[in-house]
Amino acid sequence: MIDKRSVCQIVEEWLEDKEYFLVEVSVTSDDKIVVEIDHAEGVWIEDCVDLSRFIESKLNREEDDYELEVGSAGVGQPFKVLQQYYNHIGREVEVLTRKGIKLTGELIDVNETEIKIICDKKVKVEGEKRPKLASVEEVIPFENIKYTKYLITFK
Repeated sequence: MIDKRSVCQIVEEWLEDKEYFLVEVSVTSDDKIVVEIDHAEGVWIEDCVDLSRFIESKLNREEDDYELEVGSAGVGQPFKVLQQYYNHIGREVEVLTRKGIKLTGELIDVNETEIKIICDKKVKVEGEKRPKLASVEEVIPFENIKYTKYLITFK
């Protein structure tokens, strides 16, 4: 069976001096290797091919029979690493909290423990009968987030 750590080391070697970052490596029990990379400006197919060939050059087909898939972290897929949050500052995101509350808004700040988004919410204004829609800053600790993903909008 192929060792996930060795695949990660191979990928990290390829990533040196590149602006790409590793999102995830998975290796199944039947040796299917899936490598996801990302970049602030998107992932080029040529780079996926280059990484795939690099991994192939470091693994021995005579010792291990494996299937290799190299791609980008999909648009609309939940974020898996902190760098994805940083890359999406200033963009619209959808956050589902562990309590089942879905928030949609602009990601304005990120640190190692939490994110901040500005979202529109109905709030009770003193002296008004009905709640009014207002932009509210929400601070959400990572431990309370089930998922966050880039919100694709067509305008």
